[in-house]
Amino acid sequence: MTAVSSDTTTPDSGLVFPREGDGRRSTSATGRAVVADALRAVDPTGAVAASQESSWRSGYLPHFRRLVEAGLTSPEAAVDVARAGLASLHRRMRVATGGDADVALADWPDDLGGAAPRTVEVVGEAEPVTELVLPYRGDRLRGDALRRRVDDWVRDGIVEPSVAEAVAQVVAHPEWLRLEGRTVAVLGAGAEMGPLPSLMRWGARVAAVDLAERPELWQRVLTTARAGAGTLVVPTRGDGPLERTAGLDLLVEVPRATAWLAEQPGELVVGNYVYADGALNTRVSAAVDELTRRLGEQRPGTALAFLATPTDVFVVPRDAVEHSTRVYDSRSGRTKALSRPLRTLSGGRLLRRQYVVGADPGINDSMVPQQGPNYALAKRLQRWRATTARHDGALVSLNVAPPTRTRSVVKNRALAAAYAGAHRFGVEVFEPSTSNVLMAALLVHDLHTDGGPRHAHPWQDEAYAAAHGGLWRTGWAPRSALGLAALLGYGATRG
Repeated sequence: MTAVSSDTTTPDSGLVFPREGDGRRSTSATGRAVVADALRAVDPTGAVAASQESSWRSGYLPHFRRLVEAGLTSPEAAVDVARAGLASLHRRMRVATGGDADVALADWPDDLGGAAPRTVEVVGEAEPVTELVLPYRGDRLRGDALRRRVDDWVRDGIVEPSVAEAVAQVVAHPEWLRLEGRTVAVLGAGAEMGPLPSLMRWGARVAAVDLAERPELWQRVLTTARAGAGTLVVPTRGDGPLERTAGLDLLVEVPRATAWLAEQPGELVVGNYVYADGALNTRVSAAVDELTRRLGEQRPGTALAFLATPTDVFVVPRDAVEHSTRVYDSRSGRTKALSRPLRTLSGGRLLRRQYVVGADPGINDSMVPQQGPNYALAKRLQRWRATTARHDGALVSLNVAPPTRTRSVVKNRALAAAYAGAHRFGVEVFEPSTSNVLMAALLVHDLHTDGGPRHAHPWQDEAYAAAHGGLWRTGWAPRSALGLAALLGYGATRG
C-alpha cells in the first residue's frame, strides 16, 4: 500500500521536510507549525497552544481535535482552517534536487526522476460484473441480501443510515459500475483498501500509479487487471517485462506524473490511496496534494476521491449521539459494576461516556496515539483538500472507511489486539475484501451523484455515507476503551 520506496528514494531526495536552523529536517517542527497556521485566523489561542507544544510526538492529539472544533463555528471557518493548513504545508515543504539548496514545490524541476514514461494498456479478458456483489464472511451478497446486510449495519450503529441510501442507489443502477467515459487514476494501485480490483471487475478504465522497481506489486496489479473486464493503463520505462519497468515514484516525479495523467481521456478522477510508514507518509501525501493541485489547474473539472480513516476526529449528527447514549445507558448490571472501579482506578480515563448527553452535533475522537502525528497530518491534509475543492465547485468523493484488518494494521501488535477485541464494544472490524468493495461502491455512487448531497457545513459532507465501523455510535469514548479492547483481543491475535 506504499507509494514511496526506500529502495529508490533517499531521505534527502524529492519532496522533503524543510531544514531547521540546525540543519535537521524536523517532522515535529513542521507538523506543529502547520497546525498552528491552520488555526491562527479562526482560533488564535489554539494556534499559540499548538506552536508551544513541547512534546509534539506525544502531545499532538488535542491540537488535531481543536482543528475540527475551530471549524465547527461556521462553514466559512472550516474552509478557512483547511485553506490555511494547505497553504502552510505547501509553503514549507521543499524539493531536494541534489544541488546545494532545496527548491519550493512550485519550482519542482520537470526532469527529476529520469526519462518520461510511455503508456501501456492492459485489457481484461473477462466479462464485466454487472451487479454489485459484496463479499462478507464467506458469502457473496447481492440484491435483497445485500440491502438487508447494510440495514443490519445501520441498526447496529456500524455505518451511518446514508450508507444504506447510497448502496441502494448503486444496486438499483448497475450500469453505474462501469464508470463509462471516465478514467480513474488510482494513486497507490496496489493498496489493499484501494478500488482497483472492483473497478477492474466492473469494466472501468483505470490509470495505475504505484512504485517503480516493485515487480511483485506490479505482478499482482497486472494479474488483477487481466482477470478483470476493464482497461488498465500503466506508466512504464525501459525494456523488459512490464512488471519490472512499470511505475512512478510520486516522491520525486510529481511533474512527470501530472503530465502523464493530464493526457488521459474522458473525465479524470484522481483517487488518493497512498500510504507509507512514519514521516514518509506525510511526504508522499504532500506530493499527492501537489499533484492534485497541478492537475486541477491543467484539467479543470478533475474529480477527487479519498478514503478518510475512521481513527480521526469527526463531527457527528445528533442521531449518532443519541444512539451512543442509548448504548451506554443500556449496559448490563455486570458491566456497570465492573466499569465503576476501572474508572476510579484510572482517574476517569477508562470506559468514559462518549458524548455529552444531548450534544447536537457531537465530536467523535477516535484518534489512536500509536499512529503518530505524521499519520494524523497526512490524513488531515486529504480532508482539507476535499473541503476546499468541494467548496470551489469540484466533484469530491470522500468517505469514511471502516476499521479494516489491512497488513499495515495487523503488523502493529497493539492495533491488531485492539481490533481483535473491538467487537466487545460494538465496533466491527472489516476484512479487506469487504471494505474494498463497499468503498468502491460508495465511490461509484458519488461519481454519479455529483459527490452526493451538498450540505450546509463541511462536517455534514464528511458524515454522509460514513462507514465508521461503529466508532461513532459506540457508548464509550474510543480511546477510553482501546486498552481494554487490546487486552481482551490479545489472546485472539496470539492464536
